[in-house]
Amino acid sequence: LQVAESGGGLVQPGGSLRLSCVVSGFRLAEYGLGWFRQAPGKEREFVSSTNAGNGFAYYSDSVKGRFTIFRDNAANTVYLQMNNLRPEDTGNYRCAVTSYQQVVITEDAYEYWGQGTQVSVSS
Repeated sequence: LQVAESGGGLVQPGGSLRLSCVVSGFRLAEYGLGWFRQAPGKEREFVSSTNAGNGFAYYSDSVKGRFTIFRDNAANTVYLQMNNLRPEDTGNYRCAVTSYQQVVITEDAYEYWGQGTQVSVSS
């Protein structure tokens, strides 16, 4: 079972990035998904999660209205579209997979994690 993120990089404030997370070894459609991030010197924090069914999504207050999580089950891939990026969005972004099929915001519930992709927002 493998989880691999990509798409990070350096972007100016107000810019956009799309992160991708390819999952292999199981059917993504049967699992809940989440994105978490960790800034230097800070605790890891929840960003967004989506359920296994109808694509219902939940976001932290800090990214609501700017980020969108969505999945392509046929490609076993989940995405995080990030718009209007701010310097405080800087961090290592990790994708996580849980056998719970609903939205989950607690990291302990996620069994599978990627290594992360770095996002830096700076002028």
